[in-house]
Amino acid sequence: MFKLALRNILRQKTHTLMTLAAVIAGVTGIILAGGWVQDIYVQLGEALIHSQSGHLQIYRQGYYEAGSRSPEKYLIDTPDTIRQQIAGETEVAQVMARLNFSGLLNNGKSDLPIIGEGVEPSHEVKLGSSVQITAGRQLSDEDTFGILLGKGVAQALQLKPGDPVTLLVNTLDGALNSLDFQVTGIFQSFSNDFDARAVRIPLAAAQELLGTQGVNALVISLKHTEETDQIAAQLKQSLGPSDLEVKTWVELNDFYEKTVEMYKGQFGVLQIIILIMVLLSVANSVNMSIFERVGEFGTMMALGNDSHQVFRLIISENLLLGLIGGGLGIGIGVLLATAISAIGIPMPPPPNADLGYIARIQIAPSVLLLALGIGFTATVLAAILPARHVSRIPVVDALRQNI
Repeated sequence: MFKLALRNILRQKTHTLMTLAAVIAGVTGIILAGGWVQDIYVQLGEALIHSQSGHLQIYRQGYYEAGSRSPEKYLIDTPDTIRQQIAGETEVAQVMARLNFSGLLNNGKSDLPIIGEGVEPSHEVKLGSSVQITAGRQLSDEDTFGILLGKGVAQALQLKPGDPVTLLVNTLDGALNSLDFQVTGIFQSFSNDFDARAVRIPLAAAQELLGTQGVNALVISLKHTEETDQIAAQLKQSLGPSDLEVKTWVELNDFYEKTVEMYKGQFGVLQIIILIMVLLSVANSVNMSIFERVGEFGTMMALGNDSHQVFRLIISENLLLGLIGGGLGIGIGVLLATAISAIGIPMPPPPNADLGYIARIQIAPSVLLLALGIGFTATVLAAILPARHVSRIPVVDALRQNI
């Protein structure tokens, strides 16, 4: 049956090419659209990881829910012991400590409420590949009293690198404490809201301000993002029933999950539209081909083939067309995706950001299988009704088409 079907589609060159063109266009369209959406997931995730959250963070129990209001109540008192335990995992690239606080930043003329992070500069530079320094330079381990300002903070207080500022915060005992700093640089991250309120100072300076040797979070950077869930599960098991909790970068970035859900819905609608377009295009070509061959099918039935065999032959032809068209569509789609990715697609800044990016087309196995499935399914579905109709035409009426 399939050998005869193959001979038939090779014989019907015009209709075969029309059908294949429709299938290839649909499959290629899904690969390009799906690859572009996958790239949004990847680039957005990496921007969040390498500007703020890292791959994983470890807190004291309850910090994630209530720590933003009172970070001093959720300190990890022995971070070095836990850091050594975590660093033994093969997929862990580095572990860094952070101490969070809030206070007032003064430029000598006015105050601005800020949220601050005490960080380990050398580690943060490696993690923060998505953080851009718009003026000055990054913090270094030698900057004992250096401070890095978010772009919005610098604009609000009209500060530039080299300017002196004063930080005023409450210590853990409730007393007021202040330290003078010098602006080393101004940074811009993925989030405008974060840049409008955030400052970073060396961890030792933050601990001196707050009067503690503890930290709020241990931030973990991994060698491969796809290992995040596996390493998180391993850490939860190795830490045991302690008062610590492990959060992944997805859990820390609610914005990411909502964005993914939005694009999944949009891509789902696009899939349905492409499926309908391919279905209608293939149906038109299949109808023309089948009804031009009614006499041929009548001859088959006159020679002893029943209507079921005619039906199966037509479906077999379209099965082959679906597979061939899907395979060619995947090949063309992958080539186009590679070429487009080599050039890049300049994209405007996402919502709540000022930084644009270069989009590419990801070649994802799940998208390739989806595209092949849609192209194949549409081709077969388009043939069912005309095949059923032709197979039920009386032999005498079918043979009249040969006259």
